[in-house]
Amino acid sequence: MRMRKKKWVAPFLENEEKYLISDLKDIVSDRPVYLEIGMGMGDFITQSAKADPDVLYIGLEKEETCVARAIRKAQDLELNNFYVLLADAGNIEEICPENSIDLIYLHFSDPWPKKRNHKRRLTYLPFLKKYEKILKDKGILVFKTDNESFYDDSLEYFKESSFQLQEADRNYYREGEPMTAYQAKFTAEGKPIYYARYMINKV
Repeated sequence: MRMRKKKWVAPFLENEEKYLISDLKDIVSDRPVYLEIGMGMGDFITQSAKADPDVLYIGLEKEETCVARAIRKAQDLELNNFYVLLADAGNIEEICPENSIDLIYLHFSDPWPKKRNHKRRLTYLPFLKKYEKILKDKGILVFKTDNESFYDDSLEYFKESSFQLQEADRNYYREGEPMTAYQAKFTAEGKPIYYARYMINKV
């Protein structure tokens, strides 16, 4: 999600001490850790954190304005189980230790429709290999998109990995479940949401 930078964002992030972290090594917690890669403005993850205080939610996002707005939402909700990583997903192995994550969310990431750009997709095999390392044994990966072609291609990428498909749905909806801004928009428009849930078995 690319957004025009706002003047207030840089000083806001410079002074943020509670929610913004540099890597997961800074965090010690006995709670399960759920990571949303490309959290956008944080609609889904902040609402999820509010609803489930027994889970530690981490949002990873490279756009500073999105990060700042997500933190504002966390402040409004007075969250104590939420942190933000301002980083690129390509560096995820450097900021997330091996076997540290219980669940990964990939929600409405850029489909990169042109074939020459497919390697940038967050479901492309090299990225899946990174997720395999940072997830715990029996860890879960949840994937959602509105792009059917991207979804179909991604299912093929997963077949080449160690992830095992648990559930797939081409018209996903769960009453009362927190949504990203994109999911809320597409659902309101009656557009299908493509969903898949995978588990990693390291044994």
